[in-house]
Amino acid sequence: MKMESLHDLYLAELSDLYSAEKQIVKALPKVIKKTSSPELRQALEDHLAETNGHVTRLEEIFEMHAESPKRTKCKGMEGVLAEGDEMVGQDATPAVRDAAIISACQRVEHYEMAAYGAVRTYAEELGHGRAAAVLQETLDEENAANSKLTGIATSRVNIEATRTA
Repeated sequence: MKMESLHDLYLAELSDLYSAEKQIVKALPKVIKKTSSPELRQALEDHLAETNGHVTRLEEIFEMHAESPKRTKCKGMEGVLAEGDEMVGQDATPAVRDAAIISACQRVEHYEMAAYGAVRTYAEELGHGRAAAVLQETLDEENAANSKLTGIATSRVNIEATRTA
């Protein structure tokens, strides 16, 4: 797809996010199975449900524009997830594995926050107020998920991981 306008870039970025969210939906159940912390498991299960909602929201945004997501694979998310899978797959104590899971998940969240922030701004610039509001809602959820992971890490998981050293 040739990018001749901000709208073209906006649609390409939306397709990239759609691919990223679909990859996350596929990857999260595998990560959840590896957690030992009930609090972390619950947070990830909750975020998986939210992520399914993010996919639905992106589909709604495409419908607003009478478009459909292009069949492109988000290579950035593919790399972030592969790196996280490698880190989480290491031989580790349960607490250290949970700390690795949080780190990997926060990398995913930060990637998403950057992408959602950009496309939300494009939507605003292009006068797509409804789409911008939907994108902001998802961005807020990504920020909240990241904060929740930080809280779990600093209040419990990292402390337990330190004790195993």
